[in-house]
Amino acid sequence: MFIKTIKVKKPNLLAAALLVVIACLLAIVALTAYRFAKKSQYRLENEAQRQEFLKQMGWEVSGEFDECRQVLIPEQFNEVYDNYNELQKQQGFDLSAYKGKSCDVYTYKVKNYAGHEDKDDVRCNLMICDNVLIGGDVSSTELDGFMQGLKKND
Repeated sequence: MFIKTIKVKKPNLLAAALLVVIACLLAIVALTAYRFAKKSQYRLENEAQRQEFLKQMGWEVSGEFDECRQVLIPEQFNEVYDNYNELQKQQGFDLSAYKGKSCDVYTYKVKNYAGHEDKDDVRCNLMICDNVLIGGDVSSTELDGFMQGLKKND
């Protein structure tokens, strides 16, 4: 039987320990980022979950969606899509990752938009791809209408 011993110098041992500590810190940062990204995703698999999400955003909507249509997000954004994606980015979404993909857009009538309670012109659109909310807006269908993010402004 042969036994071989290796003598490790202190500088090498310190470098190895430092590398282990850095690797552990990187793993912690990566796991935290993964968990945060996972939490910021909204899984909306059915009508009840969509209704609950809209309620959390501060909206009172019709009992069920008024319309559901399939939309193809273009491969190349024009100025309209660039502007719309800027609104999405302000809300923590980014449609760039979905270029060339189809999504379902659920449209709801909003009943409690300030100044429009007695009108029938405010809609909320939820863009959902593979049961994950990827974007949306609240907008007016009037000629001089408006568009804003999903969260109600108080």
